[in-house]
Amino acid sequence: MRKKNRVMLLQRTEPWAVTAARIADIHDETPGVKTYQLELSDADDRSTYEARAGQFNMLYLPGVGESAISLSHLTQPGEPIVHTVRAVGNVTQTLARLSVGDSLGVRGPFGSYWPIDSVRGKDLILVAGGIGLAPLRPVIDFIRSNRGVFGRVCLLMGARTPADLLYQDEYQAWRSDDIDVQTTVDRAQSDWQGHVGVVTLLVNRVGIVRSDRTMLFCCGPEVMMTYAIRAVRERGIPRTSLWLSLERNMNCAMGHCGHCQLGPHFVCKDGPVLRYDQVNRLMRVDSL
Repeated sequence: MRKKNRVMLLQRTEPWAVTAARIADIHDETPGVKTYQLELSDADDRSTYEARAGQFNMLYLPGVGESAISLSHLTQPGEPIVHTVRAVGNVTQTLARLSVGDSLGVRGPFGSYWPIDSVRGKDLILVAGGIGLAPLRPVIDFIRSNRGVFGRVCLLMGARTPADLLYQDEYQAWRSDDIDVQTTVDRAQSDWQGHVGVVTLLVNRVGIVRSDRTMLFCCGPEVMMTYAIRAVRERGIPRTSLWLSLERNMNCAMGHCGHCQLGPHFVCKDGPVLRYDQVNRLMRVDSL
């Protein structure tokens, strides 16, 4: 039987239980995107909450609903929980109107996580499209704290415009920790000095020296992930070294509502992080 890549780290007797949280800080990232630091109200919850890179919480606004949002910072017990959120629906648009000090509910963490331990001693390519950088940022946090145990690390990011690139004030710190940070945009003004084009162009240009010892973590629009995988598969990286965060249509986090079903998988329970060979046929790229 295939072993599932899933661990529930915050065990609750009632997984539907909602914990109150206060917004401790809000940082404007890009147009329509903000990063929230949430402090759990209960001291016991604050001291026991622990999540892995790639997992998500359900953020609950009474009278509005819930939304599944990935953690965007590697959180230790006692620290604020960090989420980067794009305002695109009723819940997230309502959240965007809240201020520091306002309250909301949190359920989680849920879902599978990036297999960071499997990358030790190997090279890693991180590919992110738009808001897809948020679930990969905790991986960057972990690498920076343990840089000596990883080989070459490349971060390839794409966005619609330069103004849509997330966490721009952190790039220099990432580069100083020997992470090769490269960016590209779909369109730009004349003062833009970087690449213009889809992020898969960066994937095609990156040097892959040890294809048998290189892993790919990828998050963003599914069409982008499809072509990024195609690019690295042509360079010899095996299917079992490719990992995706799908994050599609997650509504309940328990696999009860069925909205996130993808073939035999429920993305909220079996994912959102899934190995490529588990979902390639379902993404209609089984020839790769």
